[in-house]
Amino acid sequence: MTPPVKLFALSTCSHCRNTRKFLDDNQVPYDVVEVDLCPLEEREDVINEVRKYNPATSFPTLIIGDKVIVGYREGEIKEALGL
Repeated sequence: MTPPVKLFALSTCSHCRNTRKFLDDNQVPYDVVEVDLCPLEEREDVINEVRKYNPATSFPTLIIGDKVIVGYREGEIKEALGL
């Protein structure tokens, strides 16, 4: 069974797009938050949530179960998902 997967991304980020494509291509269910598209009144809360996982608040920030992967790291994503 796949652990819960959550992706914090930016709509303009190529590494974020690559991460989404990888998850889609491998039919991995995930929740995505495109931080730059969040309503302004919610954005600070979302950024604070990202900061809990990734103090640098860089993107993509991918949470797979209890593992945090920052950046598009296909090998780490595969390992965390058991692919």
